[in-house]
Amino acid sequence: MTHQIVVCGAGIVGLASALALARRGQRVAVLAPRTTIEPALADTYHPRVYAISPASRRFLGELGVWDALPAGRIAPVQAMEIHGDADGRVTLHAWQAAQECLAWIVESGEIERVLIQAVRMFGIPWLDDRCTAWRDGRIATANGDTLQAELFVGADGASSPLRQSAGLRHQARPYGDTGLVVHLDAELPHQHTAFQWFRDDGVLALLPLPDTADGPQVSMVWSMRTQLADALRALPPEQQAIELERLLAQATHGRLGGLRVRSALHGFPLTLEQAQMVGPGIALAGDAAHRLHPLAGQGLNLGLGDVEALARIVGGREAYRQAGDPRVLQRYQRARAEPVLAMRLATDGLHRLFGARGAPLAWLRNAGMQWVDALPFVKRQLIEGASRN
Repeated sequence: MTHQIVVCGAGIVGLASALALARRGQRVAVLAPRTTIEPALADTYHPRVYAISPASRRFLGELGVWDALPAGRIAPVQAMEIHGDADGRVTLHAWQAAQECLAWIVESGEIERVLIQAVRMFGIPWLDDRCTAWRDGRIATANGDTLQAELFVGADGASSPLRQSAGLRHQARPYGDTGLVVHLDAELPHQHTAFQWFRDDGVLALLPLPDTADGPQVSMVWSMRTQLADALRALPPEQQAIELERLLAQATHGRLGGLRVRSALHGFPLTLEQAQMVGPGIALAGDAAHRLHPLAGQGLNLGLGDVEALARIVGGREAYRQAGDPRVLQRYQRARAEPVLAMRLATDGLHRLFGARGAPLAWLRNAGMQWVDALPFVKRQLIEGASRN
């Protein structure tokens, strides 16, 4: 079976890739097990949420996706409070850069549900199958079919079967941290502020969510040392909740009052990964191409940046070039090299900086935060830089 472009993967990045390429006039098919996501119940939120940057919001708006999301389940982030491991602190407000919001917190499940609807409404073929091998410009599938295309887009996750079978270079370095996520009831209102604490035992973030019938709600993302995270996850649910609430009270110093667990605790290993983004007739996007430490919350935004660049470059190529032409793929690789490297260096650098021990370094990093907090121009540059991702 021959197609112009086949997108492997039906997560957010895969579905957005198919939709963006189709809207650029490309003949696209999605290759992934068919899935449906039912609308969420009131006061029940998907365990994984994303901080959508202004650039990603604009892109989702161009795809016709943003306005289809239920507004009542989106929490705007109008300010951010960042605490060091001593007295360092930086507070950022959207108004400091004349912006509406710093980001918007949206559930993964809601974005996927709306993208699935958009892909179907756009009439994009969905091949209910999966890639098992790539060879000589063709994909072999689990159902025994062989697919040929001008371009295969690998948006099939961090363990990308397409990337592995095509032999594209891939480097991974484990952080020795586990990302713990859970939703919490807060005693005090979050006032549309995201909070972050850099600590000896990892990086803790509390992201604002819409209020529930029980009051204010936040989503916790704690990049905790794996040994501590494993011990916490091994506890029985009731004891686990008690211990987590104790650790949160200690870490946040009661910034949002008492915090109470309202959902199951989930965990995933954290790694720094980078892959060769293009190969013969192949382009990678999202987690298949790169993974970052979640401390900046930019992983999905970086992936959507991949999608936007790929659709623009492939859709705008010369009429005599195919979608998988090496020149076209080189343009995509060059377009993504700088933003991916910059975000990789920023997140990994921050993790190393706050992971380093010793009084002089601790004093320097916290003094640096106080210095940044006193300079409006620097804060404006930080906000504008994050908004472009």
